Amino acid sequence: MWQQLRGELRPKGLEIVTVALDTRGVEAVRPWIDRARPAHPSVIDAGHTLDAHFGIVNVPSGVWIDEQGVLVRPPETAYPRRPAFLDREAPPDASPRQRESVAAVRRLRIDADLYVSSLRDWVARGPSSRFVLSPGEVVRRSRPRPAGEAAAAAHFELGQHLHRAGHGEAAIPHFREASRLQPENWTYRRQAWNLLPPERTSMEVYGSDWLIEVQRIGPENYYPPLDM
Repeated sequence: MWQQLRGELRPKGLEIVTVALDTRGVEAVRPWIDRARPAHPSVIDAGHTLDAHFGIVNVPSGVWIDEQGVLVRPPETAYPRRPAFLDREAPPDASPRQRESVAAVRRLRIDADLYVSSLRDWVARGPSSRFVLSPGEVVRRSRPRPAGEAAAAAHFELGQHLHRAGHGEAAIPHFREASRLQPENWTYRRQAWNLLPPERTSMEVYGSDWLIEVQRIGPENYYPPLDM
């Protein structure tokens, strides 16, 4: 989806870099990159370093950085167009839980048109764009890291290390603690669930899954509204 937007805006000065956050590394992400065949830089962050530096807690998130390397908009929900899943209907033979999942997805709050129009304005107007934030406003909107979130990050990093070292079972308590300490961090939850072997479910190991957690907070709160 980003490919078309990049083709439009790169001649005007914008470069798009897509980053996959996945502890499993290159081979887990390669099929998606190969299928998309991006012309723009497309990299893999196996250590979730981007999360730590920018405060990303969900995907897709966009960060705006100007020509001087200055952050002019911190992470916010970034879709290059309205995703098809917002209009998807449950098939006639869907189970009750599948219907619940479809209903939850359709209630996600995504304003791709607003995001893309503001991006186009920035490309056209540069620093005079009304969507470029002052350094003080960037700091105000950036996520703080109190002691609890710092501890969550440490547990998540330790869980990743243990998993990469082949100690998957030992990693689970640390992933569980990371989500307990920072429950709104969906990158922690999603990564922990994805690292489970196929024969084990997140319900079995963590007592939860995406639908349960989204229903707990309300689908409309999964993505915060764009503050443009």
